[in-house]
Amino acid sequence: MNVRKISWLALFVALSVIGGMIKVPAPISSVALDSFPALVAAVLLGPAAGALTGAFGHLVSALMGGFPMGPLHIIVAIEMAAVIWLFGKLYTAGNKWSASLFFILLNGLVSPAPFILFLGIPFYISAVPAITIAAAFNGIAAYVLIPRIAPVFAKRYGRLHA
Repeated sequence: MNVRKISWLALFVALSVIGGMIKVPAPISSVALDSFPALVAAVLLGPAAGALTGAFGHLVSALMGGFPMGPLHIIVAIEMAAVIWLFGKLYTAGNKWSASLFFILLNGLVSPAPFILFLGIPFYISAVPAITIAAAFNGIAAYVLIPRIAPVFAKRYGRLHA
């Protein structure tokens, strides 16, 4: 990984942290708009960089919200990394619409499902609407803005991921 890519990765992580400060009203305080920078990083820097950005962004968002689910946030960070990695793979393969749709569905409906085992069905039912709204906002923002950002980025910096 070269210095330029590390610098861009640090910028996207910082943007994800800022997005983590913009909370969506939810039963848990870690639902925020921290995914959009990670989705952009997954396209511009590569799926692995996007996954790292998403995981770290979630952990910082959870930290700022008081870690309401304790160490279970590590599971959420791993899920976030996997979902954003998949988004990056699909988007860079040319499946932009399906990448955004999968991101919203996986992040909003599937990722919270394992927490039924830990926190029960009432938690799932109460958390899913806010998580899905946040995922939709992040996914739609990425779908709309990445095509406008990517050409400018590529012209100025070239492709940073292989």
